Amino acid sequence: MNIAPAKQTILHSDSALEDLFASRKATVGIIGLGYVGLPLALAACDQGISVVGFDIDPKKIDRIEAGESYFKHIPSEAIGSAVKQGLFKATSDFSRISATHAIIICVPTPLTAHREPDLSYVEATAKAIAPFIRPGQLIVLESTTWPGTTEEVVKPILEREGLKSGTDFYLAFSPEREDPGNPNYATQSIPKVVGGDGHRAYRLAVALYGSIVKTVVPVSSTKAAEAVKLTENIFRAVNIALVNELKVIYERMGVDVWEVIEAAKSKPFGYMPFYPGPGLGGHCIPIDPFYLTWKAREFGVSTRFIELAGEINTDMPHYVINRLARALDDRTGRGLRGARILILGIAYKKNVDDVRESPALRLMELLEERGATADFYDPFVKQIPPTREHAALADRTTIAWRPDAIASYDVVLISTDHDGVDYRKLCENAKLVVDTRNACARAGVSADHVVKA
Repeated sequence: MNIAPAKQTILHSDSALEDLFASRKATVGIIGLGYVGLPLALAACDQGISVVGFDIDPKKIDRIEAGESYFKHIPSEAIGSAVKQGLFKATSDFSRISATHAIIICVPTPLTAHREPDLSYVEATAKAIAPFIRPGQLIVLESTTWPGTTEEVVKPILEREGLKSGTDFYLAFSPEREDPGNPNYATQSIPKVVGGDGHRAYRLAVALYGSIVKTVVPVSSTKAAEAVKLTENIFRAVNIALVNELKVIYERMGVDVWEVIEAAKSKPFGYMPFYPGPGLGGHCIPIDPFYLTWKAREFGVSTRFIELAGEINTDMPHYVINRLARALDDRTGRGLRGARILILGIAYKKNVDDVRESPALRLMELLEERGATADFYDPFVKQIPPTREHAALADRTTIAWRPDAIASYDVVLISTDHDGVDYRKLCENAKLVVDTRNACARAGVSADHVVKA
C-alpha cells in the first residue's frame, strides 16, 4: 500500500477531515496489533478504509505482511485479503504516523506488582508518536484506564512538541469492547462509545467510528467514555463475585448453584444470569476495577463494594483447590502431595488461545505448592507463553489427548470449558473429575466421580 507524503495529507479544516472519515477515504493508523487492534484494523479494511498498523513486535509485522493470523479466532484469510487489496500495511516505523489522518491507540494497560495502574505502554506510545503528529489529525485512545487519563496523561505528552489539542490536533477516547471468540458479536456489530476533548474532537470521533461500526454512542467527554468501560467490567466482576459466593454457600447446603441459576433465569424480568467459575481471567475483568479503586483514593472515596468483589474472585482458585483436595481424599484417602493432576483448559475462557490472567495458571501453581504434579491439556494453547506473574510456568506444553493419558491422572480439573472437548469420553476415562464450569452436566454426563467446584 502506498502512503502519501505527510505534506500532501495535511488538513487545516476539521470539516474536511470529517468528510474524509464519512467517505472512508482517510488513512487510519492503529497502534498495537493485539486482541483489540487487529480486529479493529480488519473491521476498517472491511469497509474499504486504508489502515497502517503499528507494532513493536517484528514477528507480528512479518505475519501480517505474509497474510497470516497469530490468533486462533481470527482467520488468516481475513488478513491476507486486506493485505492483498492494499488496504492493510503493518510497520514498526512510527514516523509513518505523519501520513495518517487518524491514530487509534490500542496498547495494554496492566497492573503493577502492587495492583496499581500501569500506564507505561500508553505513555511510551504517546511519547513515540508525539514528534510525528501534525496539524489536522485525530488521535483516539482505546486502552482501558481510569477516568481522566486521556486529558491528564496522554494530552500533555502529545502537546510537548508545541501542538495543542482542540486547535492543532483532536483527541478522543473510545473504549474497546472486543470479546474474542464470541461468534455472535464482531467488531462492526458492537456499539462504539466515543467521547472527545472538546466538541470538534467529539464530532470527528463519531465520524471516524461511524465509518467502521454500525452504531456509535456519543458521550459528553473523554472522562465519561473512560468511565463507561470501567462500569461495564465492574458490573460483571461484582455479579460474578456474587454467584461465586453463592456457589460456596449453596455447596455447604447441598444445593447445586448451576441448577438454581438455570431456574432463576426463567424469570423474564428483574434477573440476569451470571455464572461462577475458578476465578476471573482475561485482560479486562480482573484488572479494570482496580483502575477505579486506585483513582477513587485521589478523591477520598472508598470502594468497598468493588474491593470485596475482587477479594471473592481472587480467592476462587483457593476454593477450587480445597474442593479438589477434599474430593480426592473422600474417594482415595490420599492427599494432594504426590497426586497427578490434569488441568483441562489453560486459556482464560473457552474457544480462544488467550491465557492472560487465566485462573488456570494460578490453579497450577497452587497445586504444585501443595506437592502435586500438574499438567494441562488445551486444544487452543500448545505452549504456555511467558507471563510476568507466572514466569515459572512458561514454555510448558499441552499433553496429547488420549484415553490412556487421561486415565493415568488422579484427577482431571476442568478449568476452561472448550466446546470441542468430548466430555463424555473424558468422564469415561478419568478416575475423578472436578468441574468448575458445569461442562459435564451440560454435556449430559452425571456420575459419582464428577464433582462440581
